Amino acid sequence: MQLARVKTEDGVITGEHRDGHIYTDNKKYELGREAELLAPCEPSTLFCVGRNYAETLEQMEYERPEEPDWFLKHHGAVIATEDPIQYPEWTEELTYAGELAAVIDTKCTDIQPDEVSEVVRGYTIMNDVDALDQPGRTARKAFDGSAPLGPWIETDIDPVGIEMTTHINGEMRQSANTKQMLFKPAELISHLSNRYTFQPGDVVAFGSPANPGLIEPGDEVKIWYEGVGTLENTVASNE
Repeated sequence: MQLARVKTEDGVITGEHRDGHIYTDNKKYELGREAELLAPCEPSTLFCVGRNYAETLEQMEYERPEEPDWFLKHHGAVIATEDPIQYPEWTEELTYAGELAAVIDTKCTDIQPDEVSEVVRGYTIMNDVDALDQPGRTARKAFDGSAPLGPWIETDIDPVGIEMTTHINGEMRQSANTKQMLFKPAELISHLSNRYTFQPGDVVAFGSPANPGLIEPGDEVKIWYEGVGTLENTVASNE
């Protein structure tokens, strides 16, 4: 099931997406005419794992981590699919990175790997936008609008062994399979839950495959994960 959060004349609602429509218990909305996609959840925190693909380590000349490596983004980083990615005036090196992400369904902590499916609502897609020329991860990655998220939450998918691609202006820049992750999704969620209490709607993103690269104003970014969907955003001007 694809759970979509949308803005309608009846307010903000969550329903099932099927064939370009959003279905609730008693009403149907047509996307683009009667409903506008919003970010699929409202996280208090986004927990973002880095250095989680071997090819990325080789490309970026990182050492293989013995334990998961992560950083945090705040709720103001989230924008929806089709919202513009604002190019900050204080950077000259903005990059994309197509990541699979889990959405937490309930307040929880100290979760074992075999319990993860009980606390995850489903999976969505995040673009880890990075101002590469800034000092430190927080300055680079945790600014407003740095986490495009969507298009919806897929509730019925095994996150291990699915294909992904990222296209910039129609050109494929990333292609990988989630089985290439160094640390698998359940392992990562369990590990983080030993240190944090997750809140409903929180997001855990599992890192980017190789070839994260620069984007410029006007670029169209499409990140696809098999069985989930496509996150689409265009980079706005920095003027």
